[in-house]
Amino acid sequence: MARLAGKVALITGSGTGIGRATAQSMAAEGAKVVVAELNAAAGEQTAQLIHQAGGEAIAIVTDVTEPDSIQAAIDRAVQHYGALHVLHNNAGGSTSIDSTVIDAPLEEFWRVIKLDLYGTFLGCRFGIPAIIKSGGGSVINMSSNVALMGIPGRDCYTAAKGGVAAMTRSMAVEFAEHKVRVNAIAPSATMTDRVRTLVAGNAGLTKLADSHLMGLIEPQDIANMAVFLASDEARVITGHVYPVDSGVTIS
Repeated sequence: MARLAGKVALITGSGTGIGRATAQSMAAEGAKVVVAELNAAAGEQTAQLIHQAGGEAIAIVTDVTEPDSIQAAIDRAVQHYGALHVLHNNAGGSTSIDSTVIDAPLEEFWRVIKLDLYGTFLGCRFGIPAIIKSGGGSVINMSSNVALMGIPGRDCYTAAKGGVAAMTRSMAVEFAEHKVRVNAIAPSATMTDRVRTLVAGNAGLTKLADSHLMGLIEPQDIANMAVFLASDEARVITGHVYPVDSGVTIS
């Protein structure tokens, strides 16, 4: 039997990159997938790719920084598929203007806090009650290796992803009695189109990419971990932040 058969999964930021790879992988494992994506065309393309592969998916235009938008996406997911079992708060990302706490533009700090941290907060705020009503399930947040080790020149992103890691642990304790597992994935630089551009313009990130012990990380590597955490194979795993980083955090 497919590992996610009978489950409904909502994945934010799933129009491209890691989110798209995860949406396709969860669909391939039997999940009915909700592609929650700000870019309508990208979201529809992901849904079409899933349909072409024989899976089930709908695309919903979603802004994770707006409470009404993310709540509407979750409500529609439940109305369309009858339940919600998996929430993957994937939407987020850093930019090339991030820097030290002294030099980073203040607007970049608030941008990443709103998207990565507040967006995750809102996804959980509205998604967890739906998962509880569905009998329990899995929340998968997206942290980063910057939350686990010191990397210079990323202080805005580090603040947001550190917050995601901390919030993941507290929510795991809070909602365990409702059979809701909450974990996070902490990737290192993953070779999406956006990250390839970011690494090319940042000497520190280029050095980081070169330090991967097992080679560079691809979106599918992160998707594989997300599928595991969504599945019943991880039924007693909660409150952890899992590095998928080709050994960067130990080297």
